[in-house]
Amino acid sequence: MSDGRTDAPASPDDAAFDELIGDPVPDAATNADAATGGRRTVWRSIATRNRALWITAAVAVIALVGGLLLGRFVMPAASAAAEDAPAPGLVTVPVAFGALSNDVTIRGDVGFADPVEVKIDTSAISGPAVVTGQVPEVGAQLSPLSVALEVAGRPVITLPGDLPAYRTLRFGVSGPDVVQFKEAMRAVGIDAGDPANAAFDEQAANAVTALYAAVGYTGPEGEEDGEGAVRAANEGVRSAEQAVTSARSALDAARGGASPVEIREADNGISSARRQLDNLRTTQPDDTVAIGDAEDALALAQLRREQLNAGRDTSAERAAVDAAVSQLSQAQDDLARARQEALPALPAGEVLYLSELPRRVDAVTAERGSILAGAAMTVSGATVALTGSAAEADAKLLTTGATATFALPDGAEHAATVTEVSPGADGEARWKVTLQPAELSAEQIAQLQGSNVRVVIAVGATAGEVLSVPAAALTAGPGGETRVEVVEGDPRDADARTRLVVVETGLSAGGAVEVRATEGELNEDDLVVVGR
Repeated sequence: MSDGRTDAPASPDDAAFDELIGDPVPDAATNADAATGGRRTVWRSIATRNRALWITAAVAVIALVGGLLLGRFVMPAASAAAEDAPAPGLVTVPVAFGALSNDVTIRGDVGFADPVEVKIDTSAISGPAVVTGQVPEVGAQLSPLSVALEVAGRPVITLPGDLPAYRTLRFGVSGPDVVQFKEAMRAVGIDAGDPANAAFDEQAANAVTALYAAVGYTGPEGEEDGEGAVRAANEGVRSAEQAVTSARSALDAARGGASPVEIREADNGISSARRQLDNLRTTQPDDTVAIGDAEDALALAQLRREQLNAGRDTSAERAAVDAAVSQLSQAQDDLARARQEALPALPAGEVLYLSELPRRVDAVTAERGSILAGAAMTVSGATVALTGSAAEADAKLLTTGATATFALPDGAEHAATVTEVSPGADGEARWKVTLQPAELSAEQIAQLQGSNVRVVIAVGATAGEVLSVPAAALTAGPGGETRVEVVEGDPRDADARTRLVVVETGLSAGGAVEVRATEGELNEDDLVVVGR
């Protein structure tokens, strides 16, 4: 019989629980006992059926507790080592002793220096500019007084200089080309006069004759019929000199007064006039006219005698002398001009100025028997040079004469010298650096020609071995002095004693600085502090 309630269907969990604990008992007492026993049974069943799970949980709990205990009471090995390690010491570096140098490193191309094309001025040659001889071979050297070529039978003489020949040098011209000629003559041992005088004078012209004699050629021809002009001018001078001599003799005679004969003639004239007057007064006292004429004749004779005592007028003789002297001066000028025009001249086409002699002939385009046109040959420096570039900041540290080294093909170091440092062309940032290597053998030149080598140039070096320390070891004192701190004892000891040494610094290179103790003592291998 129903009590009016509808039992809810059992859930799956309730069914599982019922299956686990069994059917329930119906009465209350039994239900109480059954409830207590049932819970035990349930827990026992759970423990029995999930034993592996409980064992794993127990192990995890034990591991957790053990880890906490170890972390609390046991010190890790690393921590123990850190606590047991001594406090950090001083960072030191020993004082070095040796040569110190500062270098600039560049790359340099190896080759014969400054190749140039040789062009010869043939404009002054009256006929065709035929190459008649002295054609050099490739590899030949052109030195001062070498004959580079022979054109139309005339030599082209090599001389040291930078300015190309651009005009014939003859008496009276002046300019930098004349100065260069005189300097070149001095370089080859011929006296052409003081180079400070830019005029091509007679001494310079005479040096031309000596120049051609030195190379085995006759001097260049002067102006046409120059010798004839000189001879004619000499005759004119001689005639003018004779005219001057005659005019001066006449003047001297005029200035000397009357001759004894003239004086005697004047005295005789007075005596004769007086006798005539006395005779008329005796014989013809009444002839007043005749007596008057005789008196006048006597007075004239006496006046002429007085003029002889006073001297003669020499104005005409002086004018004749002046005219003769003027003619002589003109004749002398004509002679000087004729001589100047006859002096040797140096044609532009017969001299070749080249800088940095000797030069090596690299190529020859001129051929014997051909008409010269364009470049006759190409020449370069006869010795090997290293040519490279450097940044402006580095280039400004370099000076002519600075020493350098580079590696030969066999790896050996070879010396070189800086010969030129010049700014980059057209405002380029890098500067040109040229070096001259020490003497090389023919085999070494052949191996190096056209190669690119690493060049190390010393821009500063100490005079021998010196003490040096790292730049980090230098400190400033209260008065601005430079000091180093020297460690006495073991720098690893935190309580190590140190002392300050005042130093004077020198060359700095590669992070090291030359030092010299001025207060205190500093020796090689002393330990200086660079950090703490």
